[in-house]
Amino acid sequence: MKKRHDILFTQLETYRGYLLDVVADVTEEEANIIPSGFNNNIRWNLGHVYLDQYLWIEAVTREKIDYPGAFLRWFNFKTSPSDFTAETPTVAQLKKLLEQQPAWIKEAYGHRLEEEMAPTEMGMCTIEHVLSRTIFHEGMHLQAIIDLKKLVISS
Repeated sequence: MKKRHDILFTQLETYRGYLLDVVADVTEEEANIIPSGFNNNIRWNLGHVYLDQYLWIEAVTREKIDYPGAFLRWFNFKTSPSDFTAETPTVAQLKKLLEQQPAWIKEAYGHRLEEEMAPTEMGMCTIEHVLSRTIFHEGMHLQAIIDLKKLVISS
């Protein structure tokens, strides 16, 4: 693996660690609160970060990834906690999935980072491009979670 790929996976693992540290002490009850002015809650943001990474890998590879199918109904773009059911993963389950995801991606795609495929949005045509994008996206949701946590914990 090239040095820049090692750095990419270090970033993916490090930023995921930041996310998990921020939510380490968040309870199920707190994670389900939607403060005034917000459309989603911490639980939705966690599931969305997890799903988004796989959706972008699927978009560039055109290969199906085996994540729970109902994740699309619960955590896809333009969904909300109102779409949740009794089967929607708990925060504890989402934390575990998020913890495992970087290693799974590295194992499954680490050797294919530069493989050229049909371009997607913004001309992304490799898994390396997609991971750069999803790390940025995760940072945006990390900030949303930090903001939500401040409001939820202080209420």
